[in-house]
Amino acid sequence: MIERITIALPSLIHRIGREPVKLAQSVAKQWGCELKRVRRSRNWGLTGEALQVQSFTRQLKAMQLTMSKAEFAYLIKKLDAGLLNHADKLESLEDKLARFIRQEPNITLAELIHLTDCTMTEARTARFNADAW
Repeated sequence: MIERITIALPSLIHRIGREPVKLAQSVAKQWGCELKRVRRSRNWGLTGEALQVQSFTRQLKAMQLTMSKAEFAYLIKKLDAGLLNHADKLESLEDKLARFIRQEPNITLAELIHLTDCTMTEARTARFNADAW
């Protein structure tokens, strides 16, 4: 979940313009992401943790609604498509453990550890919380 992901944004300046890209760069920095060119090409990339990229995308959508322009439409579309590939990183470990326990109530601790790469303590805590209700 802490892994950094990179989403490719080909020909970003040609599609949305220089000023919107500068604005998007400053917003990305606020959310802990990095929007920059890939080496010396015309292609760009957004790098950050999955949850930070998701928050950045939400902020762009909110900005687009207030500005009433479609200048970030391409960027938002590419970020949403890129986040679909990393959907497993958007869910916290506790939520993932709870989901596995809800789906399969008889799942063993070893299976939970294998599926989520969690510790024995985290798996036991999740099992206890699921049984406590």
